[in-house]
Amino acid sequence: MALTPSEKRSRTFFVRGLKTLLPTLITLYLILWAWGFLWDQLGVRIVWLIQNIQYQTAGPDRQWSDIRRWWTNDKGELAWWVQPFGVSMAVLMVYMVGLLVGNLIGRTFMALGESLVLRIPVIRAIYPAVKQITDFLLQERTSSFQQSRVVACQPHANGIWSIGLITGDRFTQLEAAGEDEMVSVFIPSSPTAFSGYVVIVPRSKAIDLPLTVEEAMRLLVSGGVLQPGEKTSRFLPADAE
Repeated sequence: MALTPSEKRSRTFFVRGLKTLLPTLITLYLILWAWGFLWDQLGVRIVWLIQNIQYQTAGPDRQWSDIRRWWTNDKGELAWWVQPFGVSMAVLMVYMVGLLVGNLIGRTFMALGESLVLRIPVIRAIYPAVKQITDFLLQERTSSFQQSRVVACQPHANGIWSIGLITGDRFTQLEAAGEDEMVSVFIPSSPTAFSGYVVIVPRSKAIDLPLTVEEAMRLLVSGGVLQPGEKTSRFLPADAE
C-alpha cells in the first residue's frame, strides 16, 4: 500500500528525529550503565568498608546506628551524595590499580597473583580466556594499530576485495615452503571494526591503500557509507577494478 504525501513527510521527520536523538541517547545509556556498574561492583563495597573502618575506630560506646547516621537521610535511605562518592572512589581505585601495575613491583605482584589464581582448577579454565578478551577490548587502539598499514587483499575469491591492516610479517615456515614473503592481515568486520579475523597472504597480494587507520575504520564502521577523501578503487591495479 503506497504512502500518502503526509505519511511520507511524517516518516521522514520521525527518522530524522531518530537519527538526531539516537547518538545522544545511546551515549547517555552507556554512561549510566558504566555509572551503575561502578557503583554496584565497587562503590557499594567501598562505602561498606569505610563504614566498618569507622565502626572499628569509634569509641567503646560505638553503635551501628551512629555510623549509619552519617550515610543516611531522615528516611533511613542512603544520602544523595553517597552514590557519587562511591563511584568517585571506585574510579580512584581503578586509577590507583593501574598506577600500581604500571611499575615493576606492581607487575611482579600481578604476575604472582595470576600464577596463584591459575592453580585453582575451575578458575584456570575461565580466567585466561576472559583476560584475553578484556586485554583486547581495553588495549590502546593507537598502540595496537598505529604502525599498521591499510591494504586491500582477496582472502576469499579473486575480484572480491577486503580492506585490512597488516599486523605482522616474516612467517618463515610458510616462506620456506616456497611461498613469497608472507604477512598477516587483520580483516575487520562491519560495523564492529575491532572484531574480525586474520589471514596470512603473500606480501605481493596485499595492495597498499593511501588511507590512514582512522579513515579505514570509519569506512568499515559505517558499512561503506562514510567514504574517505578519495575512492579506494582508484588505487587498485587496473585489472582489479
